[in-house]
Amino acid sequence: MPKDSHLLSTIPVGPLGIIAMDSCTELGQRVDFYLAKWRAERQFSEKNTIAFNGYCKDSYLVKNHCPRFASGEAKGELLESVRGKDVYLMVDVTNYSIEYSMYGKKCPMSPDDHYSDLKRIIAAVAGKARQITVIMPFLYESRQHKRSGRESLDCAMGLQELTSLGVDNIITFDAHDPRVQMAIPKHGFENIRPTYQFLKALLKSTPDLELSKEHLMVISPDEGAMNRAIYFANVLGVDVGMFYKRRDYSRVVNGRNPIVAHEFLGDSVEGKDVIIIDDMISSGESMIDVARQLKNRKAKRVFAVSTFGLFTNGLEDFDKAKEDGTIEKVITTNLTYRSKELLERDWYITADMSKYIALLIDHLNHDVSISDILDPNDRITDRINEYRQSHTIRENY
Repeated sequence: MPKDSHLLSTIPVGPLGIIAMDSCTELGQRVDFYLAKWRAERQFSEKNTIAFNGYCKDSYLVKNHCPRFASGEAKGELLESVRGKDVYLMVDVTNYSIEYSMYGKKCPMSPDDHYSDLKRIIAAVAGKARQITVIMPFLYESRQHKRSGRESLDCAMGLQELTSLGVDNIITFDAHDPRVQMAIPKHGFENIRPTYQFLKALLKSTPDLELSKEHLMVISPDEGAMNRAIYFANVLGVDVGMFYKRRDYSRVVNGRNPIVAHEFLGDSVEGKDVIIIDDMISSGESMIDVARQLKNRKAKRVFAVSTFGLFTNGLEDFDKAKEDGTIEKVITTNLTYRSKELLERDWYITADMSKYIALLIDHLNHDVSISDILDPNDRITDRINEYRQSHTIRENY
């Protein structure tokens, strides 16, 4: 059980309620499991007082549904009361596995559909909740966060729309550009990087990793990912390198300027294990191209680490990259939908975020500071020291 004595110095904001949308069912169930387990194990004298009414339950999940009419229109329904509750809404806008019928045809849900259903459920809450926090791991429209011409500012508009509907706080992970929070300066916005969970997954799955400058290096695949690469390299105590993308700005292909080449800046990677870290794997072309160039520079093994594994072009390119030795392993979180085929790949590893999200919810429900769990430096140092002694790590938070 996590260290929680500080939680018991405050009473909950309200009875806890977790609304896991259909797109986030599996993750929501795992978060709910940890919360129910921890609270059942807590022993304190005020546990049976009115202030802690409903504190210990078998489940905090609130049943909800978004049925659709034959025309494709929908409505949001809550199947139980949320009056006075501290509500946490979980949604994965990238989950393409859910389909609905429209005019007799099956349509996969798009990010726009998931976002609309989120608004429908918030509307169904109808202001009855004590507080509403949206946990949206992949921030909706986060790639459209700035205006480069006559363009819409979708991410900023989405955040403003959610707060106008009554959302008090928004929690997201590895936002493409967290400065978009300036669109809602009077509301809570937490942008969390899963560095600790990446490290755990990497160390548990790779017992022969040498954590030293002579044997390991962290690489940013582009200039946009440089900050997270520097942070990851610093906590590991190794060097960092960077690729920058040369693009053809005279053309637009699939909504973006095509990459002409990746140019490398950094020390030699010859004979070293290399970790490429980025916020997302979309098609994967860029990640594989960077890995291939690193292997051409005689890197030993290449580990691809990314918060969101979307794999929009399928898994075949990564299968080939594993087969020819270009990539050793790919690590992504379970914050977005992962297909059964992906989970069966021997090159894929999951960095589980469910326990961490449960910890965040537990703290926020008690209205206590989360700064100690947002800063993972001490935990990272403990895991690194443990790994250097035994080349493995125990399960921990």
